[in-house]
Amino acid sequence: MTRKIVIEPVTRVEGHGKVTIHLDDSGNVAQARFHVTQLRGFEKFCEGRLFWEMPVITSRICGICPVSHHLASVKAGDALLGVELTPTAKMLRQLIHMAQILQSHSLHFFHLASPDLLFGMDADPAIRNIVGVIAEKPELAIKGVRLRGFGQKIIEMLGDKKVHPNAAIPGGMNRALSREHREEILQQIDGIIADVQIAIDLIKGYCDQNSELAASFASFPSGYLGLIDDNGNLELYDGKLRLKDDKGAILEDKIAPENYLSIIAEMVEDWSYLKFPYYKKMGYPAGIYRVGPLGRLNVADGIATPLANKEFQNFKMLSSNGIVQGSLYFHYARMIEALYSAEMIKSLLQDDLICGKEIWVNSTKLNEEAVGVVEAPRGTLFHHYWIDSSGMIRKVNLIVATGHNNLAMNRAVYDVAKAFIKDGKVSEGILNRVEVAIRCYDPCLSCSTHALGQMPLEIDIYDSDGNIYQRLTS
Repeated sequence: MTRKIVIEPVTRVEGHGKVTIHLDDSGNVAQARFHVTQLRGFEKFCEGRLFWEMPVITSRICGICPVSHHLASVKAGDALLGVELTPTAKMLRQLIHMAQILQSHSLHFFHLASPDLLFGMDADPAIRNIVGVIAEKPELAIKGVRLRGFGQKIIEMLGDKKVHPNAAIPGGMNRALSREHREEILQQIDGIIADVQIAIDLIKGYCDQNSELAASFASFPSGYLGLIDDNGNLELYDGKLRLKDDKGAILEDKIAPENYLSIIAEMVEDWSYLKFPYYKKMGYPAGIYRVGPLGRLNVADGIATPLANKEFQNFKMLSSNGIVQGSLYFHYARMIEALYSAEMIKSLLQDDLICGKEIWVNSTKLNEEAVGVVEAPRGTLFHHYWIDSSGMIRKVNLIVATGHNNLAMNRAVYDVAKAFIKDGKVSEGILNRVEVAIRCYDPCLSCSTHALGQMPLEIDIYDSDGNIYQRLTS
């Protein structure tokens, strides 16, 4: 007799999703899928809007990473205008972007991921949450709140609001940074860096004490994609695309972001509203790759800031070929990036140019098509716009970071379910492990956009043996 297990909703992630696991006659896993169940439709309803509205509209895609969409969108606007930013404007954008990375990574690590690390995956769900962390580890919870608040404060200084800021405009920025705000941030930054280092020590200690689990949990071969600078270093705001395979071989290198469609294609499945990007040369689904902290550190040769680079070298030593595959290592990579972001904030603010007043350039040029790319906290984010001669949007294509990881998250769910569910025996701790596999990727399901092609609503009705006996289709 077959059996179906449903985890709905998946907890401690941003947005709405579910997992379905089908067991065979022996009670072992035959199939497991991660379904994104919400439909946003931003690609479609942005048609007909003017392109300079897009940085404000698309920032509403998400309340956790609005800056990422804001910047990817405005970079597409820059390219439509054919402009080169002033040095100050670019520094201000990098500053707000680093603040976004720091606050988002801190939110995920301390509030969403740490309960599993601190209390164990089999702990009582009543304490395996942020409330439990506050009760048992209040000093750690305070550090998480402080780090997130620090990042949000910078976003508010530059964009007027902590969430959905209005800071960048095509051609530059709409406000300068005051010297008072600069000094306020600089007075706190050393303490912020120290707090991130404590978090790194925590996740390193966990991985050391649970080395076998960390190396094997949702560990599978895949490609890895991320932006790098001209020296091959980690790059989060600007750069070129690099794709490596699971052995560390470079498959694509220094690809201009606007040429992303030369290496990436997208597939649609009828059981999820999130698209499935894949590496074109390997096809679907063999062209699976991962983005985000693990992907970026796997493709990078180094990190430009000293403290983060030291941790990066330790990270690379986890594997003989420099490619780290275990999904739990996303957390380690995430906090290395948080450290890099904090160091970059300090470096940017130590340059007097950041308080300059030349923050915008005009243009009379208007291109018909443009792509804006940044590394969002969860991975590479593409905004691709086509406009008419009046600047009105004709077509939009968004590939969100969570979308890149869609194949990988489904593989992680299957691998973990198959490894732990045996002979039909399922416990709450086992199901939590399936959720842990998803949380490693820190998916932002609100960023999920409409899928290309027809997406009918289907309702499957199962009999007691787990077989579909009726399917309703809209």
